[in-house]
Amino acid sequence: MVKCLLSRQNIKPIKGYQMNPDISSTILPTLSADLLTRADVQVDNLFSKVWQKLGFNSLLKQAAFKKRSGTPASDIMYLLLLWVWLKVDSIAMFSRDSLQSFSATKKDALYDWLKREDLNWRMLQLQTAKKVIVATDNSRLRAFVVDDSVKVRRGKKMPGVSSHFDHLTGRFVMGQQVLTLGLATEAQFIPLDNEIFISQKKAQPLANEFADGRSISAKRYRDAQEQSKPEMLRSMISRAQRSDIHAQYFLADAWFATKQILKMTEEKSLTAIVRMKKNKMKYRVTAAGEQSLSCTAEELYKSHVKGQWHKIHGKPYQSKSMVVELNLAQSDKECEQWIKVKLLFVRGVNEEKQKAGKHDWALFLTTDSQLSDDKMLEIYALRWGIEVYFKEAKQKLGFLKEQSTHYSSYIASIHLTAIRFCMLLFAKHEDGGVRLSDSRNEMIKSLCTLDFASRLWGVFRALITGALEGLKVQYGEGVTEIMRHIDRTVQQFFEQAMQMDCFTLRLEAVSSGD
Repeated sequence: MVKCLLSRQNIKPIKGYQMNPDISSTILPTLSADLLTRADVQVDNLFSKVWQKLGFNSLLKQAAFKKRSGTPASDIMYLLLLWVWLKVDSIAMFSRDSLQSFSATKKDALYDWLKREDLNWRMLQLQTAKKVIVATDNSRLRAFVVDDSVKVRRGKKMPGVSSHFDHLTGRFVMGQQVLTLGLATEAQFIPLDNEIFISQKKAQPLANEFADGRSISAKRYRDAQEQSKPEMLRSMISRAQRSDIHAQYFLADAWFATKQILKMTEEKSLTAIVRMKKNKMKYRVTAAGEQSLSCTAEELYKSHVKGQWHKIHGKPYQSKSMVVELNLAQSDKECEQWIKVKLLFVRGVNEEKQKAGKHDWALFLTTDSQLSDDKMLEIYALRWGIEVYFKEAKQKLGFLKEQSTHYSSYIASIHLTAIRFCMLLFAKHEDGGVRLSDSRNEMIKSLCTLDFASRLWGVFRALITGALEGLKVQYGEGVTEIMRHIDRTVQQFFEQAMQMDCFTLRLEAVSSGD
């Protein structure tokens, strides 16, 4: 094994340690599984090379990560970033079993670092993401994507824990909610920024008071309590743009499709493509020679959409679109701010049920009224990358798994997770080299991997059908049922990727408010 190239040359790979057993191949491999389960990859060697090629020591200096004495900051950061990929359950296990052969650093030094209130973890993540974007991505299509994820926590001494509505389960849970902004392209998703959001319901107080109420951690704790998620999002996008990270589009699911956020995208010169709730929000419709009418999404569906669906070529969806006007003013006291928007009603194609049910349709909105229906869906499909990131973060990258009750350690954890993901992206790009670029150029006749997958499935289906036809003599009509089951499984995947599954549609239908 090669020695790790850091500011100090004394950090060596751990002998006898394997990758975390949780990193295993799946039907749809995650980034960690795809990269780290290969027999020819030694995780510590790989990590060392990425550290060096990214110039991580320079990134630490730019973010003012330094120590006056003891173990250098670079050594501690290296260990904190690496421990999740080793066969250990926690930082304490990592420190006890392997630190003696890996570095002179003790576990107390790692915990003390996580508790530092003055470290600007946000800047370090943003600078790392920017370095990865410059090195790996030359996409012309870029979109800011926002979403939140809840880490269920029940510890009574954990600060920042409060009650949140979990979109995945459709119920309220106690935990920590993290708002994430990322950059999605045709090639990849890169996390740019994170913030913890503390709701007003059942919020638990600090377990340890801040040593300095003016510190970065103390300020972020106050922001987590006082700021709304739209306010946090505005600040995130502003920081990304000031760092010269730009996008043309803004993508979000229905939980972020509010007038406040749509107004923000207009001010930031972003084209919004968002899912909309079927709530009481009014849209103005003006027909030729007729008086303008204000209608909700449900009313528009009944009067302009029902029974008028059109098949979207090459995709398992039917749609109906219309251009309307939306007033971005949030109250009667504000001046009216009408803008043109395009509404796209979509439902999945279901051969067994030709008529859409009461809730079996979704509504998309874009602030670019000239955007075509299929282009809207293709671009919105890029949002899928943030779902993959959350899954990877929780299962493989140590998302809020640091064993500490200090609020600063939670801030450190959400950014360490994102930095690990960025380093994996960089490693994957370096490993693939020209091969990745060549294959990407072949497939980017469409705007997203999901669209490519849907067309590729047509080829696979023809091959599978041909193979099963040869077995009909032996197995009879049971072969036909096998093919139907395969079709249903694939259809369910595409529906879930576009949030067209029944659970999501019904959850949106029962939600209310603007």
